[in-house]
This record gives sequence, structure tokens and C-alpha cells, in this order.
Amino acid sequence: MAEEKANSYILSSPRQDAEAYSANFGAHRVGISPQEMAEYYSQWARQGTYDEDLSPERYRGPTLAADVIAQTYLHNRHSVKILDVAAGTGRLGTELHKQGFRCLDGLDPAEGMLAIARKKNIYRHLFCEFMPTENINIPKGDYDVIAVAGGMGEGHIPCKALREMVRITKSGHVVIVMREEYLDHVAEYKDRLEPIMLELEDQGLWQLLQRNVVPNYSFDNNGVIFLFKVC
Repeated sequence: MAEEKANSYILSSPRQDAEAYSANFGAHRVGISPQEMAEYYSQWARQGTYDEDLSPERYRGPTLAADVIAQTYLHNRHSVKILDVAAGTGRLGTELHKQGFRCLDGLDPAEGMLAIARKKNIYRHLFCEFMPTENINIPKGDYDVIAVAGGMGEGHIPCKALREMVRITKSGHVVIVMREEYLDHVAEYKDRLEPIMLELEDQGLWQLLQRNVVPNYSFDNNGVIFLFKVC
């Protein structure tokens, strides 16, 4: 299904859009492992085309996530401590910085991506790690906000990471922006991701404040925005 849709888009789109879509699909191909995914992103970043391929006209995830966070935190933004999970080249961090947020940390398993993010000088700390983390121990309740923009997909953040996101968030928020169709097309998430979200709510760990489907999230595909309040 995913490959058929990718081929259809590539064949029917202008060359630059087709090449950008193809590059992005390579990071989400069926069966890709987390290690392969991280290396793919690093190579993509080192080629110098990532930010151009996923320009705001093609991919709105970081902008959407930043807007939700800005709408949630109207005051004292400079002191809101945010962890940008799947930070990549720092697109979300850049958007948050524009909105007045200054306590920004980033986490991403692709060192090639973080090398670009590091040059932007908007993050206090950058961790080359998967989520959930393996080599660093983030203290319980260390962040006000956990933000994930585009970090969900084949071989990307697993369902078990949700509980870790809750653990490291104080009485704040978790924002997840992802492609809507991944809820059904990615085996890791199909009939699992949203039930686990509900399970965490039933356990009193967080409360769903928002589940909005938005158009033109990525390459004309719908996205879905989840906003949770951690209890």
C-alpha cells in the first residue's frame, strides 16, 4: 500500500517534488530498522538536501507543533523547558525559538542531522539517542513539554516510548504531530498506538486535550495533532 502510493505520487508530480518525496519515503520504507533509519537520515543530512527536500511548502510538521505549543503557553515562554524528540536538523527548535521559547533540548539518533541542528545555536543540549533512550537517563519530570514533529513512522519511535515521554514530563504537555495514515499503515502503530494512548489516560497518567486532523501536513497528506496534558 505505502509503496503503491509513493510510486503514484512520484510518477504524477513535478521532478523536484517527486525527488523530495522519494527521499522521504526512503526513511519510511517498510521493514526499515531503527539503526537503518538513523543512518539514512544522517546520510540525507550530509548530502545537504534534507531541509530543502522537506521545505515548509512540502512538510508542515514543525510549524504545526510549534503553533500548538505557543497556543498552550501564552506567558513566560523563555522558561518553559522543552525536549524536541526526533529533533532532526532543528526545524521545530527554530520555530519554537521564533515564538520566544529558549529552554530547548533536542534528541535524535541521527548524528548527521544533529550536526546541522548544532550549528543553529538554538538548543542548550543535543542528545544523539533513540526514544526511549538507551545511554542517558533523563530524570523523572525533567521537562514541561515533550514535542514530537515527524518522529513517528516505520522504524521510528515505537509505541513503548509513550510511557517514557510521560515519565520525563512534569505536569505539562506532550505534543505529537504525525501523518494520519501511519496510524493504519505502520504495523507498529496499527491498532496499538491510540489504544496505548487511551490506556495511559485510563491509568490517570495523562489527558487527551486535542486530536485534530489537519490537511497538507506532508506532501498533500493529512496529519494528526495529539495534545496531552500530563497529570
